[in-house]
Amino acid sequence: MRSIPDATVITLTDLERAELEGLARSMKGEHRLRQRARIVLLASDGAPTRQIARTVGCTIGTASKWRVRYAVKRMAGLDDTGERGAEPKYGSEHDARILALLDQKPPAGYANWTGPLLAKALGDIHVQYVWRFLRAQKIDLSGRKSWCESNDPDFVAKAAEIVGLYMAPPDGAIVLAVDEKPSIQALERAQGYLKLPNGRAMTGQSHDYKRHGTTTLFAALELSSGKVVGRHYNRRRRVEFLDFMNKVVADFSHREIHVVLDNLSTHKPKRDMWLKRHKNVHFHFTPTHASWLNQVEIWFSILSGKSLDGASFQSVPELVAHVEAFIADYNETARPFVWTKSEVHQKRLKPCFANQ
Repeated sequence: MRSIPDATVITLTDLERAELEGLARSMKGEHRLRQRARIVLLASDGAPTRQIARTVGCTIGTASKWRVRYAVKRMAGLDDTGERGAEPKYGSEHDARILALLDQKPPAGYANWTGPLLAKALGDIHVQYVWRFLRAQKIDLSGRKSWCESNDPDFVAKAAEIVGLYMAPPDGAIVLAVDEKPSIQALERAQGYLKLPNGRAMTGQSHDYKRHGTTTLFAALELSSGKVVGRHYNRRRRVEFLDFMNKVVADFSHREIHVVLDNLSTHKPKRDMWLKRHKNVHFHFTPTHASWLNQVEIWFSILSGKSLDGASFQSVPELVAHVEAFIADYNETARPFVWTKSEVHQKRLKPCFANQ
């Protein structure tokens, strides 16, 4: 009859026991480390390996392994995973080659690198390792980002001027954010509810559409109330812009008016002549490539999402009436936007133009 070898005896000092008990109770540590600490603690209490396995919920081999490893290496033995077979097939040299290849142009006929294209170009690195390495480096080959950085040398001063108007407008003055949304299309599409085979119902529209013309919406957002004034025009010229401004400022002829505008050319040429006739009006231009500082852009996104996306129109007058109805309803419950800066922790994008 084969004799059963004696289980490895574990003797703990007070310090070792305290450290193991803390690890076994910790909810922040890894489950496997908590399990190993429990195995060692039970072994130090004299529990047989089979009983430890049942108590902890592991195999007898696992309980025996970590009992022996702790006896030999103490705490270091719990972190050491031991031998894992053959040496890794790929190392830092292969990783560097993958990164270097990403800085090169993709093969002729392709717009961007993919995992299979990288593996094919490298020749001796399997595509599965390429994907694993890219995931570890948080490199998303299919993800796309666009950026627009202002190159205006006076960006800080101009931005501070506009934000100052938002946060603390002059006493008794009106602040208006003005811009235009050009070429809003009157598209006619078949619409309705779709009933899916699983019983789910959703709105839908046909892929085909008819064009019935366009309109350009000039809009002025009054920051103190959040209300919007809009007018439709066929074109987007200096003439239409000044006509819109004449109608907007007429409502505030006896008050000081500050107007936030972007750098569109129709907002600037010969503006001094018009401003000389309207001495109560002051134009403030956003920095170059920073039209997002104009609050009316926020309202345009609301208009698109709640009024225009997915709508169908049989004519331009129908489109115009639709937008005017939305503006009227919006103004009934309009509130000013709260212009704040939330705390963000976003890594700055580092554009690389190696492929250009």
